[in-house]
Amino acid sequence: MKFKPNRSPSLVAKLLLLACLCLLALPVQAERIREIANFAGVRDNVLVGYGLVVGLDGTGDQTMQAPFTGQSLTNMLSQLGITVPPGTNMQLRNVAAVMVTADLPPFSRPGQRLDVNVSSIGNARSLRGGTLLMTPLKGADGDTYAIAQGNLLVGGAGAAAGGAQVQVNQLAGGRIAGGAMVEREVPLDLGANAGLLELELKEADFGTAQRVVNAINNEFGRPVAAARDGRVIALDGPMNPNSRVNFMAQVENIRVTPMEAPAKVIFNARTGSVVMNSAVTLRRAAVAHGNLSIVIDTRFLVSQPAPFGEGETVVVPDTEIELQEQDAYLRVVEGADLVDVVNALNALGATPSDLMAILEALKAAGSLRADLEII
Repeated sequence: MKFKPNRSPSLVAKLLLLACLCLLALPVQAERIREIANFAGVRDNVLVGYGLVVGLDGTGDQTMQAPFTGQSLTNMLSQLGITVPPGTNMQLRNVAAVMVTADLPPFSRPGQRLDVNVSSIGNARSLRGGTLLMTPLKGADGDTYAIAQGNLLVGGAGAAAGGAQVQVNQLAGGRIAGGAMVEREVPLDLGANAGLLELELKEADFGTAQRVVNAINNEFGRPVAAARDGRVIALDGPMNPNSRVNFMAQVENIRVTPMEAPAKVIFNARTGSVVMNSAVTLRRAAVAHGNLSIVIDTRFLVSQPAPFGEGETVVVPDTEIELQEQDAYLRVVEGADLVDVVNALNALGATPSDLMAILEALKAAGSLRADLEII
């Protein structure tokens, strides 16, 4: 004899509701420390250099408008043992002056290859098909850390004939994959000061710093981490280099749940974009929104004189200006979470530009619980 459990519909519904509430109560997905923090000193260094691109098909700098191109070429030729007579006006169209930029990754060693970006600084029409000559890349201290040279890859294309011109993408810039070779490394000795390391949070937050310290100390079972402020965390690492690398790798893979970001609304005035995070809320407020438009209609009428008259035929513009304002009614807006906020703002039927003005007014009235930032 088999007994079937008594599962009433109400009991099943309660169990499902309890399961949903448990899922909603789960904490935010934890992140690895390497995603929210970096070790102090482990960063890229920017490099920049000035050079010449040759081999262009008549699309280089016009030396009359860009005299520095001719001066650079004269200096380069003199270093190669070729003397250009003073006052010589070299009308070259296959040479362009460029700026070369690159990022030097941490722990780079001599002989390592880097990608470089090449950008024209003169009036060259195109760098397509050009070759970058040997260009020293210098850091902020003025020392040379890499040498760049190679053939450019330009993603754009263009053609011109009979005064007509067509162009796709940018022709005044290109890229050389592996076009620079590291000649000098940036000195970096992690843990040289008695094994002391510093971990820097990408976003300063006292709560997140406290959670990172607790997670690291719990992982190692002893107090190896201590917060200095809301961004920097001091770590007591091993003295041995190999052990220190293992220690840093273990720290980077520890999972921590960061604090929720503060409520913020971002305005992009150029594109009209409005972005808000999940912490934005709206207190109860009433908003009236109506669009205002101005319509200008101009018609051109022809006025002709009477037959055999002495007048002249003239075109007379007839302009009508109409001001239209959309009817608007007060609407109550309120939202405790992001979905409610979006629904309340969408109910106003405002354009992105109008939405910026409405959110600013709500902020001034104390209804919008968020910081406004315009980019």
